[in-house]
Amino acid sequence: MAVPVRRFVPVLVALGLVVARDRRSHGDAPAAPPAPARIAERIFDAERGLAPGWMDFGWSPHKLVKGAPIEFDLADYGGWILVGPRHEATVGGVTLRYRGPPSMPEVPLVLRLDLSGAPALASVKLGPGHRRALGDGWTEVVVPLSTLDPAGAPFDRLVIMAAKRFGHDPILLDAVGFTEAVAAPAHPARDVAITLDCAAPARPISPLVYGVAFEPAAKRSDVWSLGTTARRWGGNPASTYNWRLGNAWNTSSDWYFQNVNYTGNPRFTSDDFLDEDLAHHVETALTVPMLGWIAKDTTSCAFPVKDFGPQQGLAPENGRCGNGKRPDGGNVAPGSPSRTSVAMTPADAGAWIAAIRAKDAVRGRSVRMYILDNEPQLWDSTHRDVHPDPVGYDEYLSRAVEYAAAIRKADAGGLIAGPAEWGWAGILYSGLDLKAGVFLRPDRRAHDDVPLLAWWLRQMRAAEKRLGVKLLDVVDVHFYPQSSVGIGLEGGTDPVTSARRIRSVRGLWDPSYKDESWIAEPIRLIPRVREWIGANAPGLGISIGEWNFGAEGHMSGGLATAEALGRFGAEGITSAFYWTAPPKDSPAAQAFRAFRDFDGRGGRFLDRSVPARASEPLVSAFASRDESGEHVVAVLLNLDPTSPAAARLELQGCGVVKERRVFGYAGGAGGFAEAPATGEPTLTLPPYSMTVVDARLDRRK
Repeated sequence: MAVPVRRFVPVLVALGLVVARDRRSHGDAPAAPPAPARIAERIFDAERGLAPGWMDFGWSPHKLVKGAPIEFDLADYGGWILVGPRHEATVGGVTLRYRGPPSMPEVPLVLRLDLSGAPALASVKLGPGHRRALGDGWTEVVVPLSTLDPAGAPFDRLVIMAAKRFGHDPILLDAVGFTEAVAAPAHPARDVAITLDCAAPARPISPLVYGVAFEPAAKRSDVWSLGTTARRWGGNPASTYNWRLGNAWNTSSDWYFQNVNYTGNPRFTSDDFLDEDLAHHVETALTVPMLGWIAKDTTSCAFPVKDFGPQQGLAPENGRCGNGKRPDGGNVAPGSPSRTSVAMTPADAGAWIAAIRAKDAVRGRSVRMYILDNEPQLWDSTHRDVHPDPVGYDEYLSRAVEYAAAIRKADAGGLIAGPAEWGWAGILYSGLDLKAGVFLRPDRRAHDDVPLLAWWLRQMRAAEKRLGVKLLDVVDVHFYPQSSVGIGLEGGTDPVTSARRIRSVRGLWDPSYKDESWIAEPIRLIPRVREWIGANAPGLGISIGEWNFGAEGHMSGGLATAEALGRFGAEGITSAFYWTAPPKDSPAAQAFRAFRDFDGRGGRFLDRSVPARASEPLVSAFASRDESGEHVVAVLLNLDPTSPAAARLELQGCGVVKERRVFGYAGGAGGFAEAPATGEPTLTLPPYSMTVVDARLDRRK
């Protein structure tokens, strides 16, 4: 997994850049304070206590006395859960009134709605746009339901908790409730022309661009219902996976450097993963460790307190494993790798692949692509217990050549992908450069000052010629926006952040888009990598091995996901793997269904990309056709949160429409719904929506 900005401060410092911690960076103005709340339903107030039907499930010390505010101790990420009747998404939002101590008047809080037994909804950290000062130290909070529950899912509980660790100063709370729903103001539709050019050459779309990563333990997603075509066995723990034991990994810096049964199922092994994919007719991309060390068991940890002393954080499930940080924040020097690990050589990697291929003789090919480990330029951070020194140009090349040669010897027909780098700095500089500072970049300067990925491709091609062996088929890079838009369910859903999230997709392809983060220049990742391939190792494919745009439960996250899926097909890349898998029925999941199952009966985006363009930037259009050209499917995205679009579809060189179906999704729990046939040439694209047009054509006219 790639490291978001908040977990990557050391690298940004090495870059010599300043990290903007406030999400109101890049010129974003703070949202206006909310209007006074109009409470439609009381949950709690100081005068009457809890409303009938509501229960106190709080886990922090507090005093609930009728006639007085509640006094909370929210130290150490404390909070309060209020459980009540099942609600549908018909209220305006959540409101509460609190008073913090003089030392912390703006108490850092997170709100979340949940339903028992269902995936968690969006967690919203309170910001300036949610608060209104009432006087005498009291603050009123209003968070719209569109932010807390953007998909319109039912809920039966409200969670109020601390957003960070702070002291034991008491917090007073004297009212909690739901506000009245307010009708959104009507906005006139914009006229938009959308052109599909069926006369232009159609580029094949690889089915592997609709891939996901696996998540067997959390079970928050039903990956098979997405219409996914491929799964990736990967992430930080995969660097330490012991295939002989089957379920032993090390959680690395993600979770206290512990050896665990990461999958949560003693019988879940890589073979189980491969068998599941075969059963669902899904291709597999398998990460092969080349870090050099893999977990020796499921119980050891790298920094046990009994041996290394007090540490900044302890694993809450056992209290014996530290996070490898001294109480003052400095790194604890690691011990011998053998404390947690055993060696994993290229010969061991070859033996694993040979064992897989032996089983394939009975079950059929199970692995389509082998990935050369995961994010090596971060090993001195993520896996510093066994690899404390930064990786340089030469070390990574040497490892890649040796392990790729072993993989190829064991499987002549599989694809090999690398270097699986975490992001922008990882394709430009080595770990040694990042530690020294990229303005010095000693390792890169020692290699003709050529960007790491470009140099590596050239050297891998030279090694292929020297050894007479094909070592690399696909260039694998990861993409996470660094502009504070979040990962997974995390990320702000205010208008400014939502718009920036959708714009950030342009970093994949648009040379005119200047990245809105510390990068502050055009990334144009896919064209850039394609140019490096052309100059150094012609003929290789491109994979976006991990990607995610955050706010999976909000329409902005769903639209960013749909935009990326459309771009992957239009750009003709080999594969892409979403990290990890979108929550069931979320807007991000609906983005996959727009391309893979928009009608619930297998209706999907087709196999050849048709050039498509819209006349304005807040509408995106992606189109596809079959081999005959008589079947066209288009996905249209309205990226404007408030204004509908009146879209006129122009089919150039496509023929005449004989039959047309239209499916739309604009949020809510129901998913895509078919629109009634009207015969009108103009389509209405609601605000923040995905629309699929499925057309049968007569090309003779």
